[in-house]
Order: sequence, then structure tokens, then C-alpha cells
Amino acid sequence: MDIFDRIVEDHVMQRTLMNTILNTVGDSDERRVLFEKFTHEFLSHAAAEEHAFYSPMLKVPATTDQSRHSVAEHSEAIELIEELKNTDMSSSAWLLTFKKLVHDNEHHMEEEEEDVFASVKKDLSDSDIEQMLPTFDDRKAQELELLKQA
Repeated sequence: MDIFDRIVEDHVMQRTLMNTILNTVGDSDERRVLFEKFTHEFLSHAAAEEHAFYSPMLKVPATTDQSRHSVAEHSEAIELIEELKNTDMSSSAWLLTFKKLVHDNEHHMEEEEEDVFASVKKDLSDSDIEQMLPTFDDRKAQELELLKQA
């Protein structure tokens, strides 16, 4: 497995969780548990991705703008997650906001898989790419542990 496979693996998990949440109703235990799991998955993934994947991209002029764009998309999604945490899950506002998050996150994941991966493979060294996976996995595990303690 390489960093690209690992990121796609996380994307599959996020897509599954988002679609499952969309099939829940109201302020249910199921929705609460799934949303917490999605939140932990997304936040730990974003932190690991920024640290292991986008940080090296910032150092290469050809990939700097894309890296900044992707990190900004993470920030926007985190703002939506915070908004969702403070909204009644049984309200239509919660569902509308969650649907926006799903739409935005799906766009972000597709962009990574279709555009960013190709740029990284073209513009970063094999050595840089090889370092990404262990760095990603270590950071994600640290973030998940911190989120469990919170």
C-alpha cells in the first residue's frame, strides 16, 4: 500500500459513513454515533493529510497552490462540522448543513483522487512520496487517540 491507496481507503470510509448518516432520521442514537465516528475519521484524516501529504507539496512551487486550496477545503469542512455539533440533529437545518458537508467533501475527495495525486506523482520525488505513508499513519493514529480522549 502507498499513500495514494491509503488516502483512497479513508475516502471510502468517509463516503460510507456520510451515506449511512444520510439514511438516518432525526436526533437518533444511530445518527449521533455515526456522526461522531465520521467526525473522528474526517478530523484525523485531515490532520494526517495536511502533515504528511500537503506539507511536502507546499515546498514544491508546482504544487503549492493546490496544497493551499486543499487545506482551505479542510478548514471549510471543519467549520461545517462545528456548526453541525451546535445544531439540533432533528432539525431540517442540521440535515441541510450535513448535505452541504457531504457535497463539499465529495468534491474535495474527487479532486484529490483525480487531480492532486497526478500532480504529486509528477512533481514530488519518489523519496518524498515513500515517506508520506508512515508519516500519515503515525499522525492519524495520534489524532484519533486525542479525539477519543476529548
